[in-house]
Amino acid sequence: MKQFILFIYLLLMVKISPAQNDISEKGRDTLRLTISEAETMFLNKNLDLIAQRFSIDSAKATVITARLFDNPELDFSNAFYNPDSHNFFGPEVSAQISQLIRLAGKRKKAVNFAKSGVDVAQFQFYDLMRTLRFILRNDFYNIYFLQQSAGVYETEIASLKDIVSAYREQVNKGNIAPADLLRIQSQLYTLEAEYNNLQTNINQIQIEFKGMIRANPLQYFLPEPDLNDLNENAVSATSYQALIDSAMINRPDLKALNAGIDQSKYNLVLQKSYATPDITVNANYDRLGSYIRNYNAIGISVPLPLFNRNQGNIQNARVQLDVSKTIYEAEMDKVKNEVTANYITALQSQKLLQSIDPRFQDNMKKLIEQVTLNFQKRNISILEFLDHYDAYKQNVLQINELRFNEMSALEQLNLSIGKTLFNK
Repeated sequence: MKQFILFIYLLLMVKISPAQNDISEKGRDTLRLTISEAETMFLNKNLDLIAQRFSIDSAKATVITARLFDNPELDFSNAFYNPDSHNFFGPEVSAQISQLIRLAGKRKKAVNFAKSGVDVAQFQFYDLMRTLRFILRNDFYNIYFLQQSAGVYETEIASLKDIVSAYREQVNKGNIAPADLLRIQSQLYTLEAEYNNLQTNINQIQIEFKGMIRANPLQYFLPEPDLNDLNENAVSATSYQALIDSAMINRPDLKALNAGIDQSKYNLVLQKSYATPDITVNANYDRLGSYIRNYNAIGISVPLPLFNRNQGNIQNARVQLDVSKTIYEAEMDKVKNEVTANYITALQSQKLLQSIDPRFQDNMKKLIEQVTLNFQKRNISILEFLDHYDAYKQNVLQINELRFNEMSALEQLNLSIGKTLFNK
């Protein structure tokens, strides 16, 4: 029995320290990035952003088209067959060239309408960037804190595996009751199942994260955040009204909707201009087909706006303008509610973390050390030791979850105000 106690003592002295190797990293290349490095890769490589940039180029191409003048039209004819002389392609020819001239400033108004489409496309691009950037940053911190929690499991699992091995040997020698071994094995299997679920969650988030920066899927991502400069009073020190004003000014989705209102206004002006008919100027020449040998003339044609004055499209443009204004007002209300909710959540998250004694974790570590010493001295049973260690594990997991919730709340607040004001 003394040899067994000495063995357990040496075993725990080695295994109670944090695990040196990340189990999930074995056999895999690692990708280490800071948040700024990840954002740079995201901006340069993300395919969703690249695709959205093409939509801006497409909108700019419509401006080029709107600036172009209508092409002149040439009409030419030659007599094909003369039944009297039985000749093909006789001397009689006629030609006409015509040019459409748009009135009421239609071309300029079409250009303005096309330019407003470019503005909408650009703001939609920035809004997509804002949303994807939030997902990127949120995943970055989520992966980091989940990996910190995984380290606790790795340490305890490694320790319990060695203890199970030692207990199995002692059970075979009859020094320990089999029930104690079963209790430790049950704890080990529970931890392994929890650890496996945690790693599955980490892997799923890593898939999304690496996809956004187009990293090698085989690499294991290890975030390197800088949490030392985090201002725990940043939210409470910021005016609520300042956050609302920031959202109204900086949100690209609001800018896109506002640009959509301008686009609807330009469309209404353009549709009204279509009520004014355009004229076509033409020049004609006819050889041997008129009362004189070489007939020539100039002319003008214009449709008479007796029935169709583009009434339907004008009315539809007015309706679309009203719709755009209504959607913008509704989105403004939604943004205010969103900022308010995220502001309250961020305040609560920071307040909760501030309420925790900063010495709490250190005290818990010291407590575990004392518990370990008492177990080594056989003052407490293995079940009591495992209960204390499980309590320590739960504490670390909860602290990591609270810290991630704080970071996520700050990122949500940044998202809602359209600006990286917190957690820069």
